[in-house]
Amino acid sequence: MPLLYTIGKFAIGTTLTLGWRPRVEGIENIPATGGAIFAGNHLSVADELFLGTVIPRHLAFWAKEEYFDSPGLKGKVTKYVMHGLGAIKVERAGGRAALAAFDNAIPVLKAGDLVAVYPEGTRSPDGKLYRGRTGAARLAVAAGVPIIPVGVIGTDKIQPIGQMYPKWGPGKVTIKFGKPIDVTGRGDDGTSLRAITDEVMAEIQKLTGQEYVPRYAPKKA
Repeated sequence: MPLLYTIGKFAIGTTLTLGWRPRVEGIENIPATGGAIFAGNHLSVADELFLGTVIPRHLAFWAKEEYFDSPGLKGKVTKYVMHGLGAIKVERAGGRAALAAFDNAIPVLKAGDLVAVYPEGTRSPDGKLYRGRTGAARLAVAAGVPIIPVGVIGTDKIQPIGQMYPKWGPGKVTIKFGKPIDVTGRGDDGTSLRAITDEVMAEIQKLTGQEYVPRYAPKKA
């Protein structure tokens, strides 16, 4: 586990654990070793913080390219922090540049690390679960790692969209980990990736009980 990540996990993780006391279910579904993708619903910016807090291993998150490429002393410090946290660089441009983020994650997963992905592509604007995009499935097949469904409940109540800091609310956040979905032998064609993605979203829906919407979430959140 990277040193800066360890320090942040101790500082922020301890604060979240003591202040909000998140409930965790299915912790036994987190592999002790080897790479895996955690695919979860996305209700709040607090999702990543709570997820990183309750998972006992290093979890690689995505960070926009500006954090790696900004000029000057501040840019160098930020780049150092991103590398120190083990973050994965995300290109904000579309097309091939956007897919590069997933390519960057493949060696991370093959090296035995964990990566978090939100298949909806954005935070839910209304608490419902929207159709998943196939990126997580493509990444799992390419890296040869399982997908672990994650259901987060309550983060939208303690830190709704637009709010800077989470509201105090011990015991109001629940994080559930489903059984790993093995993608061994599954194809990387569009039909296969869509089938894997729909399976993942169905498992997430079982964990959260959210109303499912069979279309992509509007990218406003």
